[in-house]
Amino acid sequence: MTTGAEPDYGFDWPDVLCAPVRSLPEHSRIWVALSGGLDSVLLLHLAAFCHRARVDVHAIHVNHQLQPNANETEAFCRTQCAALGIPLTVRRVSVNIGQAGGNSGGVEEAAREARYAVFEEMLGPGDLLLLAHHADDQVETVLFRLIRGSGVAGLAGMPHARPLAAGQLVRPLLELERAELERWAREAGLEWVEDPSNTDQGYDRNYLRHTIIPGLKERWPSLARRVRHSAGACADSEFLNACLAERQWAECSKASGVLSVTALQALTVAEQKNLVRWWARERGFRPPVVSDWSQVLHDLLEAGEDREPELRGEGFCLRRFQGRVYLVPEASAVPTSPVTLSPGDVLRWGDWTLKLEPAANPESLPAPIRVSTRQGGERVRFHCEGPSKSLKNWFQEQAVPPWERARLPLVFVGSEDAGELIAIGDLWCSGQYSGSAPAAGWRLVVKRECD
Repeated sequence: MTTGAEPDYGFDWPDVLCAPVRSLPEHSRIWVALSGGLDSVLLLHLAAFCHRARVDVHAIHVNHQLQPNANETEAFCRTQCAALGIPLTVRRVSVNIGQAGGNSGGVEEAAREARYAVFEEMLGPGDLLLLAHHADDQVETVLFRLIRGSGVAGLAGMPHARPLAAGQLVRPLLELERAELERWAREAGLEWVEDPSNTDQGYDRNYLRHTIIPGLKERWPSLARRVRHSAGACADSEFLNACLAERQWAECSKASGVLSVTALQALTVAEQKNLVRWWARERGFRPPVVSDWSQVLHDLLEAGEDREPELRGEGFCLRRFQGRVYLVPEASAVPTSPVTLSPGDVLRWGDWTLKLEPAANPESLPAPIRVSTRQGGERVRFHCEGPSKSLKNWFQEQAVPPWERARLPLVFVGSEDAGELIAIGDLWCSGQYSGSAPAAGWRLVVKRECD
């Protein structure tokens, strides 16, 4: 544990520290992410000093259970919050190092993902989460991303504020250097806990912090200001990229939710890349990491009609079908055998949910309803007295992508041997079971959750 001078609870906090903590966005509640380190302890005291009189201040400590002093750090955080009268929520998480990529950066990333999962769970509407990142952290972030080959979105560094779950994440100390924060923490007599992993230069960020950045600061004392300026320029560039992508999305998609291959081909490679990356982010995915965008985009857009090119990302892929490019999320599992749908039950079928509900006051229970995937040979009758049609031909007429056809929930009424197809996913439903007054007295509701 590290301490400053004798604690002085009447410490006159300087305005340079208080101003950014007072000037927060509108909120109903403040959460301080408390690690136990110098920066977060200082931020906790500032939040208590600046906001206790008019808003609830809470703290959240995520115990990653990775360091030998993890439990001692958790106990320290409890003591700090108790002394300030601030409610503390502690969450212990298990970091799956085996899935972290097998290197130091992987462990750091896995811990971050576990931590942010807790934050997202905790934040409610109108909540702010305050993180204690400072100017030196921003330098590390920008240099780290530069070495990894990030584009302007990554080189923009950490934003001062951004949406997070139902609330918002804010970094009020982002323009202050750590040396300044440590000086004030010592003058205020604060205590904090040093993370033993912070000196391990096997971690990429620690190597930058202890070996690279001190030399850069010695040569260029205004390093943090220079990096902040460059990061701001990159943020401006990324904003303009997003504006361009949004405009080109409207032109290339025509409100269809997919991209026209012909319209994409009319764009430059740089515009195609920008649009694809923007599309992935808009759908909640990380943009794909590609070493040769020109080749990948050429393969996706120019391959023959008999080919099935795709561009894979983390949790999704881009696929082409009949002159359109689709962003297809990683598929959820669907049942491998037929399932009975009972009145009132909600059946989850991959990305779809199905429910059978009474339309008014039905006189009897519905005939047996079962849900299945396509087995081959199915036929559908769209009108009671009309002819039936092969489901395979209907899929082709409706341009249903091949990867959808095998997963769509097909809903049948009647016995397995003589059942009638009454719904094809959320694409079609028989009038007997749809509309304001379905003839069967029961309404089948099929929704696709990802829409």
